[in-house]
Amino acid sequence: MGPWTNKTLINRKTLLKMIPLSDRTIYNMEQRGEFPRRIVLTSRSVAWDLAEVENWIEEKRRSALKAARPGFFW
Repeated sequence: MGPWTNKTLINRKTLLKMIPLSDRTIYNMEQRGEFPRRIVLTSRSVAWDLAEVENWIEEKRRSALKAARPGFFW
């Protein structure tokens, strides 16, 4: 099977429940390559790969822990 095997896509409403940022902030972060890119489904519908968003959250969590504990190495 292709690269989309077992992929779960989430819509904007679900994304905003997971990520407490504004639409504009998320869009700007996407443009800078700092957030997973949206997938255009139709001219009026976009979605995000749930696994990519969860990985982004985990990376943020790890970097926050490193920042909170200077001198601590993973």
